[in-house]
Amino acid sequence: MDIFAEASAQAEWKARADWFQRCLQQHYYNEETGIMSQWFPKAHIRPDDNFYYWWQAHVMDVLVDAYERTGDPADPLRIREFSRCLHAYNGGTFSHNYYDDMEWTALALLRAYQATGEEEYKNAVLELWSDIQTAWNSYFGGGMAWKKDQLDYKNTPANAPAAILAARLYGLFRDPEDLEWAVRIYEWNKAHLVDPGSGFVWDGINRLGDGQIDYDWEFTYCQGVFLGAALELYRVIGEQQYADDALRTADTSICRLCHPVTLMLPDEGIDDTGLFKGILIRYWVQLEKQFPGTLPIRKVILANANALWTKGLDHELGLCGPSWEHKPILPVQLSVQLSGLMLLEGAAALENQRNE
Repeated sequence: MDIFAEASAQAEWKARADWFQRCLQQHYYNEETGIMSQWFPKAHIRPDDNFYYWWQAHVMDVLVDAYERTGDPADPLRIREFSRCLHAYNGGTFSHNYYDDMEWTALALLRAYQATGEEEYKNAVLELWSDIQTAWNSYFGGGMAWKKDQLDYKNTPANAPAAILAARLYGLFRDPEDLEWAVRIYEWNKAHLVDPGSGFVWDGINRLGDGQIDYDWEFTYCQGVFLGAALELYRVIGEQQYADDALRTADTSICRLCHPVTLMLPDEGIDDTGLFKGILIRYWVQLEKQFPGTLPIRKVILANANALWTKGLDHELGLCGPSWEHKPILPVQLSVQLSGLMLLEGAAALENQRNE
């Protein structure tokens, strides 16, 4: 690809991500709450719908994505207003029964702090982190519980993001206790929920109170957050074992979860699982930036992004479905729309990296 074609590709993916960011705001922003509605069209919202708190954390994440990519001076205001509205909607707190939900919120708030320098985000993160630490208990030799009313269920979604958070906090503020937490959580996750032969990451243990691992739950985001934790530890410690772990899990995630010919990631459905692929994309992008060209991550992400753009998007409505190869069927959940946006932002980030 010549320099002009590269510049064109970079501009193209940026423009596509910008457009889909606008679609998110247009279709899902709720003026009454200041956060995002969980369905489009909004007529499908029911009063008894479960509130998926953690989806809103990823809304904050994509707002930060947009600001980091464009530098639009209006974005910090959007992020601030959104975070305050989420805090109010959640009862005047960022804390929650689900530890993983708090971890996603803390990660998004920490990125907001890094992007804007606003102290209120840092303060919120540290308050959340203090609450998150209470997840650690002695069931199964340690590890972070999934939620406060089920302390004996341990899973990757509650452990790997906590390790990412602790490692990032150490990288920023150099509190040695944060590094101890990051290593302790990571090592528990690796010892209990990672296949020692392949590096494939399982979801959890003892969900049903039977001490069993859910080997049949092969989720994309478990791979993403574990390799993300390994990558963060590599960045702050510099030990090769963490880089090796991240690359091994990324490699096995491509081989095991992507179609062998098209490289497409699977349709994981709606509700929480509708958001899973976007999380894997986010951490694949970070790994590709750290070790460019080591694995075919760029090829896989661009294959999925091109399929979404050419086949999976309803360009008239500005919506995507849980399959990135097939147009959406209304109604479309926020989780699914976010995952597609994270893919387009990932493609834009990789094209930007190519030209740096």
